[in-house]
Amino acid sequence: MTESELILAALFFAVAALYSSVGHAGASGYIASMALLGFAPEQMRPTALALNLLVGGIGLVRFWRGGHVRWRNVLPFVLASAPAAFFAAQVKLPKESYSILLGLVLLVAAVGVFRHAARAESEDAEAIGRKVPWPIGLIVGASIGVLSGLTGTGGAIFLTPLLLFAHWMPTREASGTSVAFVWINSLTGLAGLLHATGTLPQALPAWLGVVAVGALLGTQFGLKWLPVKGLRRALGVVLLIAAAKLLFA
Repeated sequence: MTESELILAALFFAVAALYSSVGHAGASGYIASMALLGFAPEQMRPTALALNLLVGGIGLVRFWRGGHVRWRNVLPFVLASAPAAFFAAQVKLPKESYSILLGLVLLVAAVGVFRHAARAESEDAEAIGRKVPWPIGLIVGASIGVLSGLTGTGGAIFLTPLLLFAHWMPTREASGTSVAFVWINSLTGLAGLLHATGTLPQALPAWLGVVAVGALLGTQFGLKWLPVKGLRRALGVVLLIAAAKLLFA
C-alpha cells in the first residue's frame, strides 16, 4: 500500500474501534478520513459502506450473542429503511443541500447525550422491556434510510440518540438495535450505489482486515468494559465527530 493508504488504515482502525463500541459501524468517520487525505469522491461512499458491512456484521453478532438485539424492535426500522436507503443511494445531491442541517442536528444530539449520561442507569432501568410502536418505527426507519443513502452512512448516528431520547430501550440494547439497522442499511445502500456508479479501491481487502480488528476491540469495550455512563459519553464523541464532518468537511 502507498503511504496515504497506510495512514488511512490507521485512521480506519481508530474509527472502527470507537464507533463499534456504541453499536455503530463508522461510515461517517471513514468518509471524513478519506476526505482528509483527498480520496477520490466516487470511491468514498462505496468504500465506507463496504467497511460498514464488516464492522457492523461483527457488532451485530457480538451484541446479539450478548442478548442486546430484540428483533421485534429492530424490524419496524429495518423494513422501511432498507428500500429507502437503496433508492436514496442512487440520488446525487449537492452536499450543501443537507450537510449543514444534518450536522446541526447531530451537534444538538451530542449535547443531549452528554447531558443525559449522568442519568443513564436510571433511564435504562425505566426503558427495560419497552416496545417500539410499529407505525412510528416505520416512519422513522424510512426517514433515516433516506438520510443513510444520501450521506453514505449506515444511519446509526441518527437512530441511536433517537432511541435513547424516546426511552424506547436501554443503552446497550439501543446499540444492538442500531448495529442491526446499520448492517442492513449498509448492504442495501452499497448495492444501490454500485448499481449506479460506485467503484471500490484495490486497497480495500487490507482495510477490511484492519477494521475487523478494530471492531473486535471496540465491541469488547461496549459490551464488557464500559459502564453505561461511559458508553453514552463515547456515543457523544461519535456524534460530535459526525457533526464536525458534515459541517466542516
